[in-house]
Amino acid sequence: MQFVITGDGSSTLYHAQVGEHYHSKHGAFQESQHVFLRSGLECSLQNREGETIAVLEVGFGTGLNFLLTADYTDTHGITLEYTGVEAYPLSEDIIFKTGYDNFVKPHIWESFQQCYRKAQIAPTDFTATVQLEIAVQKVLEFSSAQQFDVIYFDAFAAIHQPEMWTEETLAHVSSFLKPGGVFVTYAITGNLKRTMKALGFTIEKIPGAPGKREMLRATKL
Repeated sequence: MQFVITGDGSSTLYHAQVGEHYHSKHGAFQESQHVFLRSGLECSLQNREGETIAVLEVGFGTGLNFLLTADYTDTHGITLEYTGVEAYPLSEDIIFKTGYDNFVKPHIWESFQQCYRKAQIAPTDFTATVQLEIAVQKVLEFSSAQQFDVIYFDAFAAIHQPEMWTEETLAHVSSFLKPGGVFVTYAITGNLKRTMKALGFTIEKIPGAPGKREMLRATKL
């Protein structure tokens, strides 16, 4: 694994076997904030009641999306139940060298260091208001009785991981989303739009993160 500094100064990793970076080279922090927090989490919070939100992330990766989400909900007094699906979790030696401690409050980073390994074994109390679970399995093997408010779909691009973008995979992932729930991803293609419509979603084509013109947000009917 090789660290790369992105356009906004934050780091990402290059996965040589996959042939792709974990985040946008134009800005890892900016991409996570725009695609998943602003376009996913905040959109969901506007359309629901209550002080608890459940997030499912497909592709936990470096943990950046989780860290920023936990920091956001901690700031706003929201209870967070977060599940990440990751078939090949990064080692602690790598994940704690990302520099993402520069983007979240110190106690969030300290909890991440303490809970990262534990959360791969069982749901773990990350803070008093955040629970983290990292399901170490392939996405089609993932199962949960929980229904989620938001899905962060952060798999590698279809050119590198086409199996992650099939109708079978998207249908399986979408089955864990509540009616009215929000599905967001950094990508948008004609095939993706057609698949999500066929699965019973309304589709929005919205501005993408820096370096990408558009992205997809879909709401489950």
